[in-house]
Amino acid sequence: MSAERRQPVIVIGLGRFGSAVACTLERMGHEVLGVDTHPDTVRAHKDVLTQAVEADSTDTDTLRSLGAAEFETGVVAIGSAIEASLLTVLALVDLGLPNIWAKANTERHGRILERTGAHHVVFPEQKMGERVAHLVNERLLDFISFGDEFAIARLKAPEPIVGLPLITSQCRKKHDVTVVGVKRAGEDFIHAVPDTIIFPGDELVVSGRIEKIERFSAI
Repeated sequence: MSAERRQPVIVIGLGRFGSAVACTLERMGHEVLGVDTHPDTVRAHKDVLTQAVEADSTDTDTLRSLGAAEFETGVVAIGSAIEASLLTVLALVDLGLPNIWAKANTERHGRILERTGAHHVVFPEQKMGERVAHLVNERLLDFISFGDEFAIARLKAPEPIVGLPLITSQCRKKHDVTVVGVKRAGEDFIHAVPDTIIFPGDELVVSGRIEKIERFSAI
């Protein structure tokens, strides 16, 4: 844990997604107030989060009594109970939180959350599904999409560029991807420069449009 505490965050809904968000924020040094309606879930987080309480997050007065209005950032991780999700976001809006993140299960749910006042809407199931789909073909070792057809991926160095310095293989010019770095077995990650030579077994971190990365991994 960092010596200096970071900005406090209230996380509402401590299911798998909310718990992961809350516990990660806590490890990063944030003070986290976790809120859930299930007593067993709250008890499970008592020793993990700064504070965990059982409460109805759809009620503005209840959230105010918990001090929610003093937070700048709130995460509404309620997904399956759409009405509760929307009412909770609305309550946080009424309390004046300037930075509200909300989980959505569908595009329609996400649009309504935005209209209700959520500043950021995330689709964890959808994103995970996309990520798994890109990894299934086994050419990509890891994959992060940024939602605008742009991504960063980790992949095995394609055979045609092995043994060549990057300036010779011209990945950006020929394949429209940028090699950001190289991970070699038993060595630390290195940032790629034009003179970096790609060895057999190297793993590359590349950025570019998703379709370009897929094609590059298959050359």
